[in-house]
Amino acid sequence: MVAKRKQKQRIILPPELPPDVSEDEIEVSDEDKDFVDQNREYTDFLSTLDTQSITKHVTRVADVKEDALEALYEKRLKRKSLQKKREDPGIQVDRVDALPVKTLDGQLYYRTATKVSKASENDSIEEEASCVADKSIVKLTKAERRAKLKKCKKEAKKQGKEAEPEVEQTPQEAVLAEVKEDLTAEDAFESKKNKLAELGIALLADPTSNTKSLKEILQICKDNNHAIVKLGLLSLLAVFKDLIPGYRIRLPTEKELEMKVSKDVKKMRLYESKLLSVYKAYLQKLAALEKQSSFQHVAFRCICTLLDAAPHFNYWESLLGVVIRNIGSPDDFIRKLCCSTIKSLFTNEGKHDGEATVEAVRLIADHVKAHNCQLHPDSVEVFLSLSFDEDLGRAARNDEKHKPQSKKSKKKKHYEEARQLKENDKKRSRQELLTKTREEVAADYKAVAFTPDVMERRGMQTEALSAVFETYFRILKHTMQSSASRSEANSSLSTGASEPHPLLAPCLKGLGKFSHLIDMDFMGDLINYLKKLASGGSDSENTSKCLTVAERLCCCIVAFKVMKSNLDALNVDLQDFFVQLYNIILEYRPGRDQGEVLAEALKIMLYEDRQHDMQKAAAFVKRLATFSLCSGSAESMAALVTLKHLLLKNVKCRNLLENDAGGGSVSGSVAKYHPHASDPNLSGALASVLWELNLLTQHYHPAVSSMASSISSMNTAHNQVYHSTISPQQAFTDFSLERPESFKPPSDIKKSNNKRKRGSDPSVSAVIEPSADTTSIDEDDVRKKLSAHFMILRDIKENQRLRAELDDTTSSIQLYEEYNQQKKKAKKPKMKKIKSLLTVK
Repeated sequence: MVAKRKQKQRIILPPELPPDVSEDEIEVSDEDKDFVDQNREYTDFLSTLDTQSITKHVTRVADVKEDALEALYEKRLKRKSLQKKREDPGIQVDRVDALPVKTLDGQLYYRTATKVSKASENDSIEEEASCVADKSIVKLTKAERRAKLKKCKKEAKKQGKEAEPEVEQTPQEAVLAEVKEDLTAEDAFESKKNKLAELGIALLADPTSNTKSLKEILQICKDNNHAIVKLGLLSLLAVFKDLIPGYRIRLPTEKELEMKVSKDVKKMRLYESKLLSVYKAYLQKLAALEKQSSFQHVAFRCICTLLDAAPHFNYWESLLGVVIRNIGSPDDFIRKLCCSTIKSLFTNEGKHDGEATVEAVRLIADHVKAHNCQLHPDSVEVFLSLSFDEDLGRAARNDEKHKPQSKKSKKKKHYEEARQLKENDKKRSRQELLTKTREEVAADYKAVAFTPDVMERRGMQTEALSAVFETYFRILKHTMQSSASRSEANSSLSTGASEPHPLLAPCLKGLGKFSHLIDMDFMGDLINYLKKLASGGSDSENTSKCLTVAERLCCCIVAFKVMKSNLDALNVDLQDFFVQLYNIILEYRPGRDQGEVLAEALKIMLYEDRQHDMQKAAAFVKRLATFSLCSGSAESMAALVTLKHLLLKNVKCRNLLENDAGGGSVSGSVAKYHPHASDPNLSGALASVLWELNLLTQHYHPAVSSMASSISSMNTAHNQVYHSTISPQQAFTDFSLERPESFKPPSDIKKSNNKRKRGSDPSVSAVIEPSADTTSIDEDDVRKKLSAHFMILRDIKENQRLRAELDDTTSSIQLYEEYNQQKKKAKKPKMKKIKSLLTVK
């Protein structure tokens, strides 16, 4: 019993005790006491600690005697050594050479000799000691044993993994693996392509019975491969273009679903509902993909193609909204695609009866308003594709006139109605039924008829036109406000940059095109706006900095177009626009500004205008001659054609061709010529001479020189008649640098012994045939000269920049010196006051 009790006793390894420190050596500082006193609320847990349970858990040492501990230690050590010998028996001695040994228990065993190194001996001793410390003294709990087993298993796995040699893959095997992956990817791509083709063919062959194929194609569009997704989207686009009907699908209501219908109607309803659901999911997929950069182009191509092909079908409003939002996109591909789609909607109104046109114009107007007129010019230029029918009401009236018995039928109808009113209530009810049925039949006929209603079409066009002019007037107002803010900024010497006007040019083009449709109530305000934009009123210099020369010329052109289209109703003086044209001519620069706009302005304002005042005509003749000296060949030809036309219409202005010292025989009201005058009526051009024509006869372009010589002589040669019949705009296009065939300078000219006779046609003599022996041009020499020329130009620009920087630095230095001087002057009276106070003390 005692032995059993001893076995039941647990021997637990005691924990390591802290080092013994006497209480005298422990010193508690005042700071520790203050800290404890200040944080009493954090020290309350010390009073509630259960010291008994802590000691019971930690000190698990059994009350055993030292002899029992020693015996147990030796026993465990023997077991460990025996186990090691079994695992590693070492070198065994032959049993024939060795005698067995008998133990006290009566068992026999043979001794074996082992070769063990010193290091292994030391390791075994340490292991045995640790095992004794762990196993002989401490008895582990179940949880501790499980944790130890898990730890041993993990270590064994790690050792096994480390022991396994890593098989390195050869480069040939790596290449083969990559090739296999590529082949599998290509096979998958080809299989998906073939599946898309099969599904599309099945849909086009029998769409009603293969509606599941639409969902399958839509499911393929969710693939991870971008190429497959794009192919799926384009496949669905092609399928929907063929499957979409020519009417808008209306799903049946609950009452209609309860009604009994035929099998064909049920089948058609099911097909339409499935088609509409897949179409909606497809549009949602496109709306999600158009925000991703990798799918943007494909998504917008599908959206624009669907809107262009079926603008009448369901969800066209959402498609139109996406297109309008991206009509001013910075991406050229997307912007051009959206603009071409909107133009197609405007030109092909038969597909949607004008409903999409009105909605598109309204959305563009809201888009311009939301972006504060800061969009790409293409977003407003699409309005130029609009067409408004003006004879719809007249055509309706003509149709009514062609009916021979219309008045008689009306009289008869009124007579019958008066007669029926006298009858009893039964006939009245019958008449009401007849009228109702007639109205219903008329409504059904109107819904089925292909011819659009005249009044509805006129109403839609009126709404679209009002939205267009609202957008145009908003752009003009924004330009006026920005130019006014720029003039205030310049007056206050601020460096704030004004907003650009990207929509002004297409706005002016649209006003010029639709000027005959503008309401008379707004005509006066429009002319005043254009006058302010072209001249700027008192702040003409600031406005000229805000607007370009082409924009100011467009304002003048639009004003003249508006006046010509409403000549009978308006009585407005256009003298201010002539003044602006007179000043803008000298501000024009060939490489910077648009020559087409200048040629159009000369054509509308001077060439096609009515009879001019003699003083004003002479001023423009003189200004155009001066302009021809410092412009290119195309601009010079346009100016000379206009000049010649003015001289032909105003005979008295030909006195400028005379070579009098006093400036001509007719000097006018102003006796002296003022070339810098801003008003053409006050320039006194009749007191001058057209000496510029003499220089223009030596022009490098033969057409310009011949034109100048023909004007100076004012004869009726063939060349002169040709040039007088063409307009300045046509002359500019014929002699512009974009048409290189218009100018072929001769490389060598033969010296002719025949002198030109007096009175011969200068225009004919100006054209000299080039000689057959043409000398070759040295390209290297030309390249060197051009490089030297452009080097000089670059140096000039660099010098200008450096001079501007030098001026800025010198001005800043002067300001700093003035500031220091003012500071010193302010300090002197203070020093005097201090000295006076010191002397008083």
